[in-house]
Amino acid sequence: MAVPLDAEALLAVAQAETGLSDWGDPSFRERFAQAVDLIRSANMDDAGEAIAAANCTWLLTDRLRFFDDHKRHELDREVIEQPMFVTGEPRSGTTLLHALLSVDPDARALRFWEVMHPSPPPGLAGSDDPRRAQSDVEWREINARLPNWLKSHPYNDMLGDGLPECERTWAFDFRVLTPTAWWRVPMGMVVGGIPSDPPAQYRIHKMMLQAIQHGRPRKKWVLKGFHATRFPAFFEAYPDARILYIHRDPVQSIASRIQMAADLTEGLTGSVDIKAIAELHTRLGRAGFKATLDNPMIDDPRIHHVRYQDFVADQVGVIRKFYDFAGHELTAEAEAAMRNYLATNRGDRYGKFRYSTDLVDGDVDALHAEFAPYRERFGLDIEQRG
Repeated sequence: MAVPLDAEALLAVAQAETGLSDWGDPSFRERFAQAVDLIRSANMDDAGEAIAAANCTWLLTDRLRFFDDHKRHELDREVIEQPMFVTGEPRSGTTLLHALLSVDPDARALRFWEVMHPSPPPGLAGSDDPRRAQSDVEWREINARLPNWLKSHPYNDMLGDGLPECERTWAFDFRVLTPTAWWRVPMGMVVGGIPSDPPAQYRIHKMMLQAIQHGRPRKKWVLKGFHATRFPAFFEAYPDARILYIHRDPVQSIASRIQMAADLTEGLTGSVDIKAIAELHTRLGRAGFKATLDNPMIDDPRIHHVRYQDFVADQVGVIRKFYDFAGHELTAEAEAAMRNYLATNRGDRYGKFRYSTDLVDGDVDALHAEFAPYRERFGLDIEQRG
């Protein structure tokens, strides 16, 4: 019998299925109820709500098992030392940077198969662990439903071995409703609407790293996420972290972001209101770039700033400087792996991702003027695209 899209019923089903009851956070039940209300506001039909309920059950059972794993295996003993993070506004080259860092033989990155199905800790599973194959199947579903995403994000062809953003660790915390957890559910992308709690979010994030590191050889963590608005909680969790912060012409970043969001929304729902998407993501982009300038921690000595244009010109050179900054050696093996990745993973291998600044909500020249302090602060030129 299908479980209704009702918070208390879903929580009860997850507890019965797992035999567990520790949700790991006294505020979780209330937040989950808020998330269910938000999901129901998408006005799906009965079939859509049934899919959403099944999706909730998946995430809830994973959450219960994850917290149980943490206690049973004493995972809080795992020390996360000197992690390296890539950050920046969306569509600024962060994903390629992260991909290149991840191929260093001495590095460890989050993998989708690990965060989509995190229990038991991967280092304790046997060679016949089915989660890699399961996540590959799920990613083929995602790519079939969102084919244009491969143009803007060709790294999705890595399937279950792909590289999630740090925010994906919050999916079973119901802090985000990302397409990589909700692709089966016929609702659009959800931006906001769920309460944030950065200290609690980084607790979950760190627990995920501890679970994935457990039982495996120690390597340096290389990660990617949008952490700038949460720097106080971020550095409280990872005081010895080093960040590579990449900066791009804001107008180009926003225009690219709008097109990608439109592609994702159309794939998820079958239609898209491009004007509404443009208004939303122009507003979010403007707020994000302003927040960077206003951020009192933007000049923290643990942050290494780079320009997108310099990364485009010399990817490995930018990474070498970041390694020097972070106190790591870029070995010959790591450099060779990065150069091989660049040679064998063309960014347009699924077709060229095309977007236009005509998509941006508002006058482009006025926006360039608005963003002049940001460009001046980080030494950026107005990006000219052919």
